[in-house]
Amino acid sequence: MEDQAALARRFRDFGRATSKASPLYGHLSLAIAEDPNVIELLRVAPAPQQIPVLLFAAVHDLLLRGLGSELAAYYPNLTVAVAEGDPYPIFRQVALDHREVLLQTIATRNTQTNEVGRCAYFLPVFAIVADEVGPLAHLDVGTSAGLNLAWPKFSYRYDSQPIINSGSIVVVDCSTRGAPPLPKQLPQLARAIGLDVAPIDVADEEAVRWLEACVWPDQPRRFSQLIAAIEIARSSPPDVRAGDAVIAVGKLIDELAEYGHPLVTTSWVLNYLGESGQRAFVAAVDEVGARCDLSWVVAESPAQTPGLPIPGAPDEEITVLSLVTWRRGRRVVRRLATAHPHGAWMNWE
Repeated sequence: MEDQAALARRFRDFGRATSKASPLYGHLSLAIAEDPNVIELLRVAPAPQQIPVLLFAAVHDLLLRGLGSELAAYYPNLTVAVAEGDPYPIFRQVALDHREVLLQTIATRNTQTNEVGRCAYFLPVFAIVADEVGPLAHLDVGTSAGLNLAWPKFSYRYDSQPIINSGSIVVVDCSTRGAPPLPKQLPQLARAIGLDVAPIDVADEEAVRWLEACVWPDQPRRFSQLIAAIEIARSSPPDVRAGDAVIAVGKLIDELAEYGHPLVTTSWVLNYLGESGQRAFVAAVDEVGARCDLSWVVAESPAQTPGLPIPGAPDEEITVLSLVTWRRGRRVVRRLATAHPHGAWMNWE
């Protein structure tokens, strides 16, 4: 378990790193770093989940339940006219007034960032693989509610390029640098399965509320995009399996290989496994790759995933997009791009 000073430092670092992308959470995080009573709430979480976003999601969940309405006035996704002034005193009061509810949530929930914007940087890589091998059989590891399995049902807009697959209620926007190989049409998807240690059922209102709570409130476009993606998933529920990433990945790749070329995706999930878990995951995929052609699209931070074979500096915190392929038992790793963690931009290398 992290001590008080380590957790304070974690909030301070998060606040500084997040101040531009999320001014609300950036400000709150810096204030929490100086407030031992609020920091203490996070200590009931399992060690890998003692992270600022879990506390923020738990408080956001309170507001989505209709509690703490005075704080909701500072959340852009929950109000038309955002209140002025410092939100921290009210945030602190709401958190401490609802301490027992928050502790229960923090102790039992995991952060679930089912970010459909990431499909924007996956799509060009999917097209590269499909041009080589034909129909894809997709396994999304750390899939949460399986929303990214519905990528063929989304529309994609890159800069001023024509929209790919127009007409969807989910339009994924992405700005680009470099020259990403944008497809003119979507690759063919033969089958899709999601894997998660704690999957979310899109038919479960409470579980979906938690998924919404994990979205940063001053990024309302992400919030509305998530709700639209949930609507698509409810109309055609994804095949999501519960299981451990290391234990289940090989079996599911074998299952998918009967339908098309197995294509594994991971995005900001393997950092939770730690270095030894990451090495075990690679070994499990390697074992299948020794006897079956497959591809793995990796969107992870090198600094947080030292156990992965992705090219990057040890201190490189940015999202690095890589393609790992196994052909006739030989593994090849290619670094392709850096990207925004939620898919807002992509720099093709």
